[in-house]
Amino acid sequence: MNFETIVGIEIHVEMKTKSKMFSLAPISFGLTPNTEVVPMDMAFPGTMPRVNKEAVRNAIRVSNALHMSIDQEIWFDRKNYFYSDLPKGYQITQQARPIGSEGYLVINIDGKEKKIGIERLHMEEDTCMQHHFSDYTLLDYNRAGIPLIEIVSKPEIRSGEEARKYVEKIREIVTFSNVSDGKMEEGSLRCDVNVSIRPYGSDKFGTKVEIKNLNSIANVEKAIDFEAKRQSELLLLGKEVEQETRRFDEAKKETVLMRKKTDAVDYKYFTEPNIPPIRLSDEFVKDAIDTCPELYDQKLERFLNVYGLNEVDAKIILTSVDMADYYDEAAKFTKLYQPLANFIISDVNGYLNKNTISIKEFNVEPKFISELVELLQSKKINSSQGKQIFEKLVKENKSPLIIQKEVGAVLINDESEIHKLVLEVLEANPTLRDDFKAGKTRAQGFVMGQIMKKRGGKVNPGIANKIILEELKK
Repeated sequence: MNFETIVGIEIHVEMKTKSKMFSLAPISFGLTPNTEVVPMDMAFPGTMPRVNKEAVRNAIRVSNALHMSIDQEIWFDRKNYFYSDLPKGYQITQQARPIGSEGYLVINIDGKEKKIGIERLHMEEDTCMQHHFSDYTLLDYNRAGIPLIEIVSKPEIRSGEEARKYVEKIREIVTFSNVSDGKMEEGSLRCDVNVSIRPYGSDKFGTKVEIKNLNSIANVEKAIDFEAKRQSELLLLGKEVEQETRRFDEAKKETVLMRKKTDAVDYKYFTEPNIPPIRLSDEFVKDAIDTCPELYDQKLERFLNVYGLNEVDAKIILTSVDMADYYDEAAKFTKLYQPLANFIISDVNGYLNKNTISIKEFNVEPKFISELVELLQSKKINSSQGKQIFEKLVKENKSPLIIQKEVGAVLINDESEIHKLVLEVLEANPTLRDDFKAGKTRAQGFVMGQIMKKRGGKVNPGIANKIILEELKK
């Protein structure tokens, strides 16, 4: 029997605001535990929540990117449960009225577009971070209260590959809109997936299994594919799939039981009494949408149509917002858009990878990379001289034109001088013309090698090749 995989995904996105969702506590990653906390985060008596305006603006931008209806009246609810990671004993969230509803996302599968429905997008606050050790757990409340948006898909994903592409697309939206850095390894973007299977042709859902806290896009695909296979093997053996919460063991590449589920938890939701409904003006919503940074798909279209880049190179540059911004800035200083892309992809990326740094840590101004590309493309320097200038450029961050003079990286472009060099080599090797006419093309390379040797590799190869061919044909 063949089974169809049914997947729904819940994505939690930490927003890149300066302060927390309902307090003025600052947000940062990697600081000493419990140093970025204020009384409101811990629900001390007398403290009152204040809604972060930038978080609301971010939620509107992502909702719009996902083609959602935006509720212009903001309501918050209390989700009540008692757990060590929840200092207040409840979480402020949006249960009854999410800010965004009924949207969709388009992914590409084998050259065909598929629309994935999105049920809701709501704002809430994050819990604190738990650090588990062998026989104890430590709690870091720095994360408690960080603004989140939760994006809940409809159960319209049918494979691990579709899920991976869906998460990739969500990550593109939240990073290029500057809502989040989308770093799954730091917990800025976290996925829970619900997986069930059913016989093809059936319209009844199977028993759902939840896989919690997937920490990479690759693991989303692997976990779903393994879980679908595990469930199908159970059904084929005549066993039942039980309702469970599982996790993905990266070493074993399989899902592992965390706990059994029985009935749904009753969180006893009720409207948050300390935050009255907030009416968003049409102007506020419009401004949030209009001021949203350029999204991935828009950038890709511009890189293809305005810069004229090939699609492969455009997508390589667009693998990060910072790399795309660096290219955009460099492109202000040259019209050599494709050579500029080639240089950034090969030389700049090569340097970043070798030194394990990001483009944000790269200390060379974008305009200097454009200057270097201009020098190379105009044949004023050759590739080896370009490498020499680049090596000095990454250390000193100053104009390649200045470095060119300092290192003496100047090509000989004078045709009469090059012609004289060619004649000297041919006179010293009188058989070369006959060899060339006999079809021995190495003669051309020999002459080039000799004149380069005479001038330390500083002869313009384009001009030299032209003169060498003219002389050899005589």
